[in-house]
Amino acid sequence: MKTRFLFVSAENDGIAHCKAGGMGDVVRDVPRHIAKRGDEALIVTPSYSRLHHSGEKIGEVDFIFRGQPQVAEVFEVAGKKELLGIRHFVIHHPEIKSGDIAHIYFNDPEQPFYTDANMFSLFCTAVAAAIREEVFEDIQIVHLHDWHTSMLLFLREFNERFENLKSIRFVYTIHNLAIQGIRPFDGNFSSVKAFFPYVPYDEELLRDPRYNDCINLMAVGIRLADAVHTVSPSYMQDIQQPSNPPHFIGGEGLELDLRKAASENRLFGILNGANYTNINKVQSGILFRQCIRRLFRWLQEEKKDYKAHYLAHTGEKLTRWQEKPPAFICSSVARLTEQKFYYFKQDPSLLEFISATMEEVNGLYILLGTGAPEYENVFRQASYKYKNFIFINAQSESIIDMLYQESNLYLMPSLFEPCGISQMLAMRNRQPCLVHHTGGLKDTVIHGKTGFSFSGETIDGQIENFKKCFAEAVQVFISDPEKWKKICKKAGEERFTWEKSVEEYYRQLYLL
Repeated sequence: MKTRFLFVSAENDGIAHCKAGGMGDVVRDVPRHIAKRGDEALIVTPSYSRLHHSGEKIGEVDFIFRGQPQVAEVFEVAGKKELLGIRHFVIHHPEIKSGDIAHIYFNDPEQPFYTDANMFSLFCTAVAAAIREEVFEDIQIVHLHDWHTSMLLFLREFNERFENLKSIRFVYTIHNLAIQGIRPFDGNFSSVKAFFPYVPYDEELLRDPRYNDCINLMAVGIRLADAVHTVSPSYMQDIQQPSNPPHFIGGEGLELDLRKAASENRLFGILNGANYTNINKVQSGILFRQCIRRLFRWLQEEKKDYKAHYLAHTGEKLTRWQEKPPAFICSSVARLTEQKFYYFKQDPSLLEFISATMEEVNGLYILLGTGAPEYENVFRQASYKYKNFIFINAQSESIIDMLYQESNLYLMPSLFEPCGISQMLAMRNRQPCLVHHTGGLKDTVIHGKTGFSFSGETIDGQIENFKKCFAEAVQVFISDPEKWKKICKKAGEERFTWEKSVEEYYRQLYLL
């Protein structure tokens, strides 16, 4: 007999234009492997007032939100691939809109999570109603992803209208514990009382451990789910320890909740996987040419006008490197955030050291990404300063694929890392990675065998060890080509497969 799963998430890269980060990859890949096993996987996300346009309306659901009757529409939409056993759905409601981050999330610096909490609480209520009305037919397991979906657990626990949800197993995955969805209980348009004025609830069960007048939606997922899952074994261990920022990022105030879940045998760390078939191979040897092509396209875009001078400067540097190719390329591809690039912003001498080291070997560091304005500015200014540092302040799948394929060393010095996918993609192309020995990076990169890693008790110690590790990696490449070839070969032989991960999902999370 088939088991029917419902994945509830803010992102789903199984459909077009519904991804901001690694969560979208997971919600794309895990259902595919569930379907391969003969079960059925349904995925539902918000429509963000745009994803439903090409879909087929399959029904409407009635529910109460803010004490008022509401109606949401459920659409089935096409996946990027048509696969047996997988169906994609989006929920449309006028108050669920497209955000300013990847057209999904909203940036509310004055009241963090204000708009997102409004949207996702409404979305969760609509999904609960759709499950109750059997719009998705008979569901045995609901798999929730990050704080955006944990209001479903609130409704299951406290709203008698959704009593039927208690017969379904709920699994909760933590993709990034640092983003917790904290909102007031009362006194705000974006608060629990405003969302559900007539639902009685236990504040103590929902309370943020640091802000007594607030709900913590990440904590709600941890406290109320039948199984709690982190996306790597080492991250599961890290987050049971208290944070000591910036030197160590651990449980971020929720370590006691996580330890309690572990003591109740509800906490599991299972490494995310990567795909090793149907890999998008790009033409080799044209990295600089492709970068220059993309720069000309970006210069023609109105939204890039404010960066025109910088893009032209970058194009000139690329032309020079095309004329005299580097002997060694290291690269990074990531969203520009504190998590990914804290060390560079904290200590400008780090980039200076990398540049000087690369100059000795005719090397080049290429960083591609967009993100926080203060980080974009750090790297744009550095690009003007260092001739062997190229910062591509934009997004391009073709260039990203080429960097994974053409670089010699991939840099991923994350301050913390729940799992990471970039290191797996680089290793898949026989490219060693240099990483901070934390979270999922611990579980995937072995120093001196499949790559290079650094650690340290303090930020200063970590930065110093980063420099030593980088110098060691470059020295091995230049002076010991046989050892370098062995490291490349070992990196390429590693297999972090979804088949293996989903097998553990079934055994530990789904109890099937």
